[in-house]
Amino acid sequence: MNFTDERRFNRWFIIISCFIVVALVLWNTSIFFQRLKEDERAKMSVWAKAQEALDREPPPEDADLDLILEILNNNTSIPIIHTDADGKIAYTTNIDPGKLEDAKRAENLLAGLKDENEPIIINLGNGEKQYIYYGNSPVLNSLKYYPIGLVLIGFLFIGVVYFFYTTTKSSEQNKLWAGMAKETAHQIGTPLSSLIGWTEILKQENVNESYIAEMEKDITRLETITERFSKIGSSPILEKTNIIAATQQSFDYLKTRSSRLIDFSLDVPEGNITVMLNQQLYSWTIENLVKNAIDAMRGKGKLNISIQEDQKWAHILIKDTGKGLEKSRFNLIFEPGHTSKKRGWGLGLSLAKRIIESYHHGKIKVEESEINKGTTFKISLRKV
Repeated sequence: MNFTDERRFNRWFIIISCFIVVALVLWNTSIFFQRLKEDERAKMSVWAKAQEALDREPPPEDADLDLILEILNNNTSIPIIHTDADGKIAYTTNIDPGKLEDAKRAENLLAGLKDENEPIIINLGNGEKQYIYYGNSPVLNSLKYYPIGLVLIGFLFIGVVYFFYTTTKSSEQNKLWAGMAKETAHQIGTPLSSLIGWTEILKQENVNESYIAEMEKDITRLETITERFSKIGSSPILEKTNIIAATQQSFDYLKTRSSRLIDFSLDVPEGNITVMLNQQLYSWTIENLVKNAIDAMRGKGKLNISIQEDQKWAHILIKDTGKGLEKSRFNLIFEPGHTSKKRGWGLGLSLAKRIIESYHHGKIKVEESEINKGTTFKISLRKV
């Protein structure tokens, strides 16, 4: 399991665990709610029996009036509406009389109680019946909204955990990037200084100038690489630059140093397109994308770089005729450590994304791709 897969596994493990905990709590809350509802039903059945004994004419001989009144008076929270056999309200318990003054409002109140619980029938004898409609107690009503609050707290908790995990990983990656880059620049800088000194000595020894010229080209290349790495982890300086000229320069450099089996082509508009650019980092991005395309084509195919523009953006497109990508990998390939090659750390495209989006505030994405036909990458930089 690579770094990307491990990070994704941990992320989903946390999220799924949170969902399971919330689901278990909701399940237990539902059971608790049903038990409370059953207990209230049992209490209301006892209350209805007491009311039946009080309303019967004549009352039962074995009726204990004190006990009946105590049972009836103990209900101080559950709202009750008594109706006759025709559904006409006879009297109420624990309901504000003001709510019954308006007939429509009283009807709606009764309908609400009917929806909450099944009525209890009171047999008063001689075929006379009454119906007791009752609602949920305030405690039970409060408990109904508890799962909603719990779900919101659960999602908030998941969000906080996910945000903390993501920002922590991002911070670690940023430190890793900066540390590796600066250390690489430092390690290259020491032998590079020595090479520069040796070329000066060779010039004094009358060595063939063509040899020295080739060495100086490689030294210049190493200086460029060192400068690139030194800019990672710091805020690079962006300057107004003609993106056409900058792309042309990178194109010419890569074309002369790539296999002749790669058919390079460049399509750019005439004139200037000005963007805020760090040319060293931009050329590094183009180099990473072109090398990625060459690897995808296995060293043979067509590679086209083109520039388009609209009112606000300059778009640089790098198109190859390589093996292509599945749509599910369009975003994954930009994550550190994600690679389909047997060798390499999978940092090239991640580095390109960082340079374009973090340093240049632009956009980079896979514009389109088709298996065995090729891929097009798109860089968008805001014009100035």
